[in-house]
Amino acid sequence: MKIDHTALYVHNLEATKDFFVRFFSAQSNQMYHNPRTGLRSYFLTFGEGTRLEIMNRPEVHSSEKSLYEAGYTHLAFSAGGKENVDKLTQTLSSEGFQILSGPRTTGDGYYESCISGPEGIQVEITE
Repeated sequence: MKIDHTALYVHNLEATKDFFVRFFSAQSNQMYHNPRTGLRSYFLTFGEGTRLEIMNRPEVHSSEKSLYEAGYTHLAFSAGGKENVDKLTQTLSSEGFQILSGPRTTGDGYYESCISGPEGIQVEITE
C-alpha cells in the first residue's frame, strides 16, 4: 500500500500552482472543472511521481491557523543537499515568503528550513 496523493483546498488556485511549479519543479496537468459543483483542481507531480492535488470550490472558507494545530502540518521536499536547502530558502525569502525556521540542523539530525508559502501552506525544505 502507498499513499497516492494528498490534497489541499486553496483560495487562489493559480498562484498556488505557480508557486509549486516555479520553486519545486512540479509538473501540472490541465485544470479539471466540474461546472455542477464548481470544483476546480490541478494535480501537481513532483520528482519520482509524488502527487499533490490543489482544489478550489465556491464554499471553501478559511479559519485562523496555528503552526501547532493538530492535523495537517506541512509538506516536505528534499532539495538534494545542504547547499540546495540554503539556496532555495534564500530564493524564497527574497521573493517575500516568510522563513519560519532555519536553515538549521534539527535535534534529530535533519538539515532543513521551513517557510510559509501561499495561503500559509507550511513547506519544509530538507537536504
